Amino acid sequence: MKTTIPKEADIRRSWYLVNASDKVLGRMAVKIANVVRGKNKPIFTPHVDTGDYVIVINANQVKLTGKKETQKIYLDYSGYRGGLKQTKASDVRTRNPERMIYDAVRRMLPKNRLMRSAIKRLKVYAGEEHPHEAQNPQALDL
Repeated sequence: MKTTIPKEADIRRSWYLVNASDKVLGRMAVKIANVVRGKNKPIFTPHVDTGDYVIVINANQVKLTGKKETQKIYLDYSGYRGGLKQTKASDVRTRNPERMIYDAVRRMLPKNRLMRSAIKRLKVYAGEEHPHEAQNPQALDL
């Protein structure tokens, strides 16, 4: 048996649409990370970027389980002394709801050069509208 490694010409990138309303954040992020990385394809190879594009809408309606809405904290560190900002998940949801999904998916990807190119294929929007209608995205079942 021969092992084949996909070449750039062999990779076909599809577009998928995910509606995040009333979906649990972590469980949804795992499936999105697998599609963005390309693990759902039979040609997956860990060192080749074979992932697809994912559009996430209704990011402001994503569900957090338990007491995470008030207890989960997002950290921002500037690098300077005293430069640590702590923000609760409820505040992040009101100010920048796209960040919740973006951070969850990004942290599930491998920390290397492939992650930098894969995370660019994730498009997150707080509301229903998105500017990617021309790509004819398919609905992704989660």
